[in-house]
This record gives sequence, structure tokens and C-alpha cells, in this order.
Amino acid sequence: MNKNHELHTNSHLRNTYFFEIGIGISANSILLLFHILKFTSGHRPKPTDLPIGLLALIHLLMLLISAFIATDIFISRRGWDDITCKFLIYLYRIFRGLSLCTTSLLSVLQAIILSPRSSCLAKFKHISPYHMLCALLFLSIFYMFISSHLLVSIIATPNLTLNNAMYVTQSCSILPMSYLMQSTFSTLLALRETFLISLMVLSTFYMMTLLCRHKKKSQHLHSTSLSPKASPEERATQIILLLVSFFVVIYCFDCIISCSRTMFRNDPTPYNIHFFVVHIYAMVSPFVFMSTEKHIGNLLRSMCEKVINV
Repeated sequence: MNKNHELHTNSHLRNTYFFEIGIGISANSILLLFHILKFTSGHRPKPTDLPIGLLALIHLLMLLISAFIATDIFISRRGWDDITCKFLIYLYRIFRGLSLCTTSLLSVLQAIILSPRSSCLAKFKHISPYHMLCALLFLSIFYMFISSHLLVSIIATPNLTLNNAMYVTQSCSILPMSYLMQSTFSTLLALRETFLISLMVLSTFYMMTLLCRHKKKSQHLHSTSLSPKASPEERATQIILLLVSFFVVIYCFDCIISCSRTMFRNDPTPYNIHFFVVHIYAMVSPFVFMSTEKHIGNLLRSMCEKVINV
């Protein structure tokens, strides 16, 4: 491990990251507040409102914890103890896992909503939000278990240099595990993420197929001079398709950088890139969801007008 890590001296990287995290916290706070007001005002929520609001909450908490971690990377100088390191890093990993779980469940839910009545998925159309929360809770407990090794391997960085430890922050490091432990937890993690990503990909292809069929029917029923407007369900599906595709691209990029970071432990470049990339989805996703909500757009527009007039 590099004793004099240079990340905290890089002001450009620090400013870029805190700008990213600030935008993400603000956007997710607005999206979460909108859905809270929507639930409390008595309006009938859409089936996707609960997972979208939950995703905003998860991203908000993840980015807040990430801000503490970034402070220890760029500003602090080894001020955390073992308990603080274990608690923050473990929670951060849990919320990253919840982001994947919720996005996967959201894509499956939208595929169910879009499916025709003759489809085998039609019987799940009236699924209760509580069933979705139960599924998310089960996946969360499973992920907490397969991430439990961090409670042992994360330590406060000692004063003496450990050549076999991996840098996390100025205060925290990861100790290497035995081959058996590493293989077990890595296999469980790979199975979980492969399952969730596969659900995303399958639901994405299914929704794309349904949209293509609907487009062909519309072209057959309408003249070529007319362009029938997409239904709200179709617009929501297009947004979620865009979001899921973006998530999968970011996830693949994240995996590549993580592998390179493992191979080149003393090279800070993969770590710099990885630290920025992993939060792009949490920053971009609320803007994608807000683009479909006219009420949020009108609210933000009126706020901007008030600020300009002042």
C-alpha cells in the first residue's frame, strides 16, 4: 500500500467529486420529497412510485455516507478508529447493493405493467407494494450476509506500512482474506449480481419487444402522416429502459475498473476513476425520473424564476 497516497492533495479531483456528490444529494432529496408529498397528499400513487421513492432514499443515504468517506480520502489524516471504518464502509457497500436490487425490481415491475393480459406475467399486475418490499428485504439480508467479511477485513490503517493491505481511505484499509474465504464471498456476490443483472437484461429485452410490437400495430392502424402519441405506460417504459441500460453500462465499467484496481494496488489511477464512476448512476437517475414528472418541472421552473427575480 502506498504510504503517502496523493489523492488528498489533488484539488481538481476533490472538487469534481464533491460537485458530483452535491448535485446527487440535491436531486435525490427533491425526488424523495416529491414522492413523500405525493403519498401524504392523498393522490393515488402509480405502481412504480414506491420503488422510485425508495431508490431516491437509498441513493441519498449512499451519497451522504460517501461524502464522509470522501472527506477522509481528500481532507482527513487518519482520524478514524476501527469501529468507524467498519461501520461506514459496510453501510456504504450495503446501500450500493440496495441500489442494484431496487433498480432490478423496478425494471421487472415495469415489464409486468407493460405486459398484455394474455401474458403469463399478467397475474402479477396486482402485486402489492408490500410484496416488493419483502423481496427487497430478502435481497438486502442476503447482501448483508455476503458483505459481512468487511466487518473483519476493514481496519483502521496502522502507523506501520502494510504491503499486503489495500487502500480505502486515509484512515481505513482492507486486509487480505484467506483463499477459501475470498472465494466463498466472491462466488456468493457474483451469483447475486449475475441474477439481478440478468433480471434487468431479460426485462429490458421483453419491454423492447413489446414496444416494437405496439409500434408496428400503431403504424398499421394510423396513416404515415400521423404520429400517435405514446401512452403514459410507454413513456415510463422508455425512461426505465434508458435508466436500466445506463445502469448496466456503468456497472460493466465499474467491474472493469475494480478488476484493474485489484491487480494494480499501488496505482492510484484506477482508484481515482472508480471513485468517480460508482456514483454517476446515483447522480443521474433522479434527473431521469424527474423529467417524466410535470409537477416537479413546474416547481423547479417557478423556483428558478423566483431566484432570478430576487
